[in-house]
Amino acid sequence: MLTIIDKYILKKYLSTFGVMLLLFAPIGIVIDVSEKINKMIENKIPLEEVLIYYFHFTIYFMNLLFPIFLFLSVIWFTSKLANNSEIIAILSSGISFTRFLRPFIIGASIISIIVLLMGFFIVPRASEGFNNFRYTYLKGDGKQVMRGDNTDVFRQVSNDEFIYVNSFNTETKTAYSFSYEKFTKNKLAYKITASRIQWNPKKKNYTMFDYVKRTVGGLDDKIEKAEQKEAKFSFDLEDLTPVIYIAETLNLGRLNQFIDKERTRGSSNINLYLVVLYRKYSIPASAFILTIIAVAVSAMKRRGGMGLSLAIGIGLAFAFVFFDKIFGTLAEKSSIPPLLAVWFPNIVFGILAIFLLRNAKR
Repeated sequence: MLTIIDKYILKKYLSTFGVMLLLFAPIGIVIDVSEKINKMIENKIPLEEVLIYYFHFTIYFMNLLFPIFLFLSVIWFTSKLANNSEIIAILSSGISFTRFLRPFIIGASIISIIVLLMGFFIVPRASEGFNNFRYTYLKGDGKQVMRGDNTDVFRQVSNDEFIYVNSFNTETKTAYSFSYEKFTKNKLAYKITASRIQWNPKKKNYTMFDYVKRTVGGLDDKIEKAEQKEAKFSFDLEDLTPVIYIAETLNLGRLNQFIDKERTRGSSNINLYLVVLYRKYSIPASAFILTIIAVAVSAMKRRGGMGLSLAIGIGLAFAFVFFDKIFGTLAEKSSIPPLLAVWFPNIVFGILAIFLLRNAKR
């Protein structure tokens, strides 16, 4: 059961975090507007799309810098409690430091659940709107860039199906120099080639031009030809070159399905997708670690007052974000296991939290 002190601290925890978000979100919007206003005017972007973009931007921005906002808010109000000698009074009443932490842990639990659910369902849609706007209107050749390299694309679409295209046009949904190979018991069963293949959205099938099918039968290979041939395949033509931020735009269920499909295909970007998945769990978990560090750092009354505690807090918060970005990038570009890379900052700062908590108890 929560006591009056628990309710008081929990209220301060949640309200300060909310105020911190409300203060920094407009600042982020103003900075973003100042950087992009010229391109928005130049490209004559409709006001409605700009407003939708900044709605998505706010969610994306808050989720991105959530650890910093949480850390600073806890540092702020805990330092204020310490400077007003409220923490001394609480501990002098016989309450242990561990018991004093309980409302903070409850607050961290509430925040982490909210962040977890948002990361599963809300943030992906915001990320899609945010990135689509940037690549469509604000980046030169953005539509081409967001698809990555559309030339010489080779994909394994299942255990026994392979496709290759020389190039892929995302606007017309057309691939050129198409090749499809079907294997049975590790032996080539047949191969289909076409000068180009186009997706038909109404019929939900493909049209192949200059179609050639070679069925392998030892000395009795069969060859079938046609100027045009319609057919259905198990792959999505657009999946040949998914947008570079595709994993960020998928909710939890679709992301797991997408990763399973990409793993089967032997995708070279699988680590990138796994980093996005593991971060959905690691970021909410960081709420507990950062809360304990913030309380341990700011619970002591210092000669430097709140300024010193805030300086320490800002340094630690940015160090956490730095570690998170560095190891996330290493997981995407190197052989470091994505799970270890994503959770490494939590492990390091978790050890730091235990050390600082022991000192604070003393």
